[in-house]
Amino acid sequence: MFKTTRQYRKTIHRIETILVAVLLLPAMAATQLSSSDWKSAWPNTDFSKRIIDLSSLEAGGPPRDGIPPIDHPRFVSVEEASQWMADREPVIFLELNGDVHAYPLQIMVWHEIVNDTVGGVPVSVTFCPLCYSAIAFDRRVNGKVYDFGTSGLLRHSDLVMYDRQTESLWQQLSGEAIVGQMVGHTLEMIPAALIGFGRFKSEHANGKVLSKETGYRRTYGRNPYAGYDDIRKTPFLYRGPLPKKVKPMEHLVTVMINGEPVAYPFSSLKKRPVVNDKVGGLPIVVFYEKTMRTALGREKIKGGKAVGAGAVFDRRVDGRELSFTKKRGAFMDLETGSVWNMFGVATSGPLKGKRLKRIVSGDFFAFAWMAFRPHTRIYTDR
Repeated sequence: MFKTTRQYRKTIHRIETILVAVLLLPAMAATQLSSSDWKSAWPNTDFSKRIIDLSSLEAGGPPRDGIPPIDHPRFVSVEEASQWMADREPVIFLELNGDVHAYPLQIMVWHEIVNDTVGGVPVSVTFCPLCYSAIAFDRRVNGKVYDFGTSGLLRHSDLVMYDRQTESLWQQLSGEAIVGQMVGHTLEMIPAALIGFGRFKSEHANGKVLSKETGYRRTYGRNPYAGYDDIRKTPFLYRGPLPKKVKPMEHLVTVMINGEPVAYPFSSLKKRPVVNDKVGGLPIVVFYEKTMRTALGREKIKGGKAVGAGAVFDRRVDGRELSFTKKRGAFMDLETGSVWNMFGVATSGPLKGKRLKRIVSGDFFAFAWMAFRPHTRIYTDR
């Protein structure tokens, strides 16, 4: 049928392009479901229990699990992953009980959810491309393990997940059950971070990397949302108010501590890559470095523009509150002169070997975070 390997690859590329158009791109022209549609679309969901107006939900184009989650993830070594990943490609970093995993966004943009177990903890690792929201959850509720899929629905442009046990709907960005039997429950977020693969490789050479052997045929490494990550643009499928203090598509490092939401724009962090702050009464530090590319810029993810990466930590060590700065490209505490890395580990100095506690944080587009936390304090470098 194919005379050359090149013809075969071109045909596969055309098929995948059609697949993107059928499954993903219709999300750019989503439609609202009428109330009469809900029961037929979700016959096992209890719509009498909800905390949202159903009109805020939109059909994103793909059907339920049309963007297929990964339920039985396979992993490869860092060495093997290095053969197909560039150092500045973004990965979701997750470490639990000494078990270290990386989930490349070149895979996550095609699947959005991975149901996994890390360090003995059942987790769901999620990524919503339209919001650039990478969030890891403990998928246990009251001792029972749930697994999650993509509902095909969006709310405020954000992924709406569903659990397969009760078919309740869950908001990815907040972790709340918004419709169904599980209303009243919120999934526990687990500290995770977007970092460049090279940084992961240098610090966790024995870590595990999500394999491209997913059971699905996709062009991993190609971005189906090419051009979306552009600060000059406005978000798709978003009808709410736009933030006024930052541009809607600005990347933010975000935290929510003891009810206080705070956001640190990347534009400010580029000028001041270390921020010592206090949020919800907790002393924290934000580290930023420009070693990671966006997954949603150019068609090939490895060629995306550099946007940088942020990490947030509790800046107390052994009951002592530290203050940090960046000198000659290294993070350093002022009290002891110890040097720290992006993983919150002291690599030299009097505190060598000490670790800062990672805080749950996010790297989101501004419009997405502000849609759910409109009263967020915006940090400014001025």
